[in-house]
Amino acid sequence: MVFRVGFGRPGPPCAQAVVDTVNTLEPWENAAVDVSFDGSNVRFTFGIPCGNDGSNGSDGSPGEVSQQLLDDAISGTSANTNTVSTLDNSYADPEMEELRQKLNELILNGRRV
Repeated sequence: MVFRVGFGRPGPPCAQAVVDTVNTLEPWENAAVDVSFDGSNVRFTFGIPCGNDGSNGSDGSPGEVSQQLLDDAISGTSANTNTVSTLDNSYADPEMEELRQKLNELILNGRRV
């Protein structure tokens, strides 16, 4: 005998994601993330290592960039973000709202005209 289980429409999300902290780690430390659930929210704490200080290379001679060289360089770049919509609905949670605004800023700054 075979039983089949039907699937209905997905329900509303049961939790929100909250970034509690982002800590800067030393360059030799591994990136890390801690996740917990407080009954209402999934909470994240990130640890991201900073980069090593690099040494300066020798400076090359200054050059002139023609309009044609500039146009050629730009023509090979992506215009994919031009069709990406911004997030227009604001969030009551201040941290989520800050993330929404930064994401919109990133999307808008990636557009080419």
